[in-house]
Amino acid sequence: MTTAAPAPAPGTAPVPARVPAWAAVLRTEARLFSREPGSLFWILLFPTLLMTILGLIPSFREASDDIGGRRVIDLYVPVAVLLAVIMAGLQAMPPVLAGYRERGILRRMSTTPVRPSVLLSAQLALHGVAALASAVLALAVGRVAFGVALPGQPAGYVLAMLLTTASALALGATVCAVSRNQKVATAVGSVIFFPSMFTSGVWLPVQTMPGTLQRIVEFTPLGAASQALDRAAAGSWPAWTDLGVTGLWAVLLTAAAVRWFRWE
Repeated sequence: MTTAAPAPAPGTAPVPARVPAWAAVLRTEARLFSREPGSLFWILLFPTLLMTILGLIPSFREASDDIGGRRVIDLYVPVAVLLAVIMAGLQAMPPVLAGYRERGILRRMSTTPVRPSVLLSAQLALHGVAALASAVLALAVGRVAFGVALPGQPAGYVLAMLLTTASALALGATVCAVSRNQKVATAVGSVIFFPSMFTSGVWLPVQTMPGTLQRIVEFTPLGAASQALDRAAAGSWPAWTDLGVTGLWAVLLTAAAVRWFRWE
């Protein structure tokens, strides 16, 4: 025989269901993340702002035979997408994770039922979502303001974007793993940040680099990602070599971050 649960007393509200620990951590981290205007600006707005400034240069809106009849601004939309994941992975996330370790937050969490990995996963998810939102914004502004065509191979573009985001965040996690504190994480992230901007094509699109330099850059995670995104944007399936290089970097950097990361 089953017994019905007693009804709540008049004038009292029913006790709400317990929120899962991971959901509570994610909600708290999202609230803290939303209170960081600097991170939000550099991840969400700066890539599109830079692309817009470059798009206002008249010569960048003219077709060039040197790049297959396309315009320079057509190449810079994928670059803006890459810049978003670079900002998230190297500038925004490492200081946060290193700060948690430096202040003993991860060590204290290790004594509770909520594992530190839940907190780290929440940070990875939030920065990944922010980078993807920035990519959507760059695509939309490029289309509306400069007539840049949307990716001609959407499935390939999404796959390349996911691999790119994974490799950039894994690189940021590795920076955090080898950094003793927040200041070191910021310094190391900045040292890697500028070469990453070069290999992703921020200063010079990878497609316009000299042959030898382009082949070297294509073996870096962001150089390969730039080529994969550009081919998908042009309507072709990304080369499996570029996808493989980007994915391999994501796996290797993730393994390195797991191997070297310390909770305290």
